[in-house]
Amino acid sequence: MCTGACSKLIAIPLYVLAALSMICNLVLFFPGLDTQYAAQDRDGLPRITEEVKYMGGVIGGGIMVLIPAIHIHLTSANKCCANRCGMFLSIGFAAAGVVGALYSLCIAALGLANGPMCLWKDPNNFLPEWGMPFANSTGSYLGDRTTWDVCIIPENVVEFNVGLFSTLLVAACVELVLCLIQMVNGLFGCICGTCGSKEVL
Repeated sequence: MCTGACSKLIAIPLYVLAALSMICNLVLFFPGLDTQYAAQDRDGLPRITEEVKYMGGVIGGGIMVLIPAIHIHLTSANKCCANRCGMFLSIGFAAAGVVGALYSLCIAALGLANGPMCLWKDPNNFLPEWGMPFANSTGSYLGDRTTWDVCIIPENVVEFNVGLFSTLLVAACVELVLCLIQMVNGLFGCICGTCGSKEVL
């Protein structure tokens, strides 16, 4: 397969994964698909899971992958970037994508490990309080669904967080692999060319 064609096969999934990452991150700002918690958090009351605010899906898995995806796609288009120089630049862009994917992956892993922010009831305390009941569980709560009921509000917030952070984690892993493949593909394209009929150096 030509390096240019390979670039196209890499770029198209990166567009989808970048969009998916941004959507998941933005939806996480609205637990239970309710805007009141984001509004309360903006007013200084902790209502949104801390890892959501790090914007791993928007900045890392989103923008930092989307921009490289555009350049990687251009290397397959027989235009300005479909040459050895374009393939060389794609190595750098893909490396930026790797950094973005790693950032998104780390934030998603932290979000899963620490669990959501919710109104929960401690068995030793009669009054419910806002906090992160699973923060010290190092992710062990993920295998014990019976503990998820400690979160009272927002409703089903644990499932909400686990589903979206898991999606971010998987998307970041695939982005990471695709960007690493493009770094190798870019190196081959830089050495061998893009298999185009005419190539501008």
